[in-house]
Amino acid sequence: MDSLPEQFHALVIGASGALGAAFVDLLRDTPHCASVQGLHRNSSIRLDFADENTIAEAAQALAGGPRFHLIINATGILHDGTIKPEKRLADLSYANMQALFQANTIGPALLMRHFLPLLDGERAIMAMLSAKVGSIGDNRLGGWYSYRASKSALNMLVRTAAIELARSQKNSVLVALHPGTVNSRLSRPFHGEVIGRPAHVAARDMLDVLDKLTPNDTGSFRSYDGASLPW
Repeated sequence: MDSLPEQFHALVIGASGALGAAFVDLLRDTPHCASVQGLHRNSSIRLDFADENTIAEAAQALAGGPRFHLIINATGILHDGTIKPEKRLADLSYANMQALFQANTIGPALLMRHFLPLLDGERAIMAMLSAKVGSIGDNRLGGWYSYRASKSALNMLVRTAAIELARSQKNSVLVALHPGTVNSRLSRPFHGEVIGRPAHVAARDMLDVLDKLTPNDTGSFRSYDGASLPW
């Protein structure tokens, strides 16, 4: 992360997941990273998208420390023990849609509300992990209704928040970032262990992309290889 100031401060949300932990490890090994903090549901500063109060409380707990030059939201849900990606409209359910939007859209939106003010004014980047399947223009296969829609909504929130952020923090960058297929719990039911990249490789790819972004790139939707993705 050569574009960030010397002795920069970083924060990773979702640090208990494969990608989040990989981001934390890589940043800790970065010589001019002064500090990296990882937040998740069981961290000492607790943050749980199912509990709105924890988002505001976590931001308040960190507000007294140094401003952050890099914030990465590595959270997201595609499936769990009861939730599976829908293949047909007939598979939709209120509870499953609500769970995916809470994790992939509402939680990240509140994260931007409370954590964007913690960015440093000199040079700062906030990345929200999205997904290429959230692209409306690139949707050629259908299916995965709730996951696609929740990530599309996240992309719109990122774009809108970036416009507002640019008015007060002209040196900051806010982007939606597609990690590609990663060997993780999220992708394992879909042969992620075969076709996915190791988490530390994917995290390194994305850090390289973020390092090259300028304020002119704020509000964009980027892939792990740096390409701009269609909305």
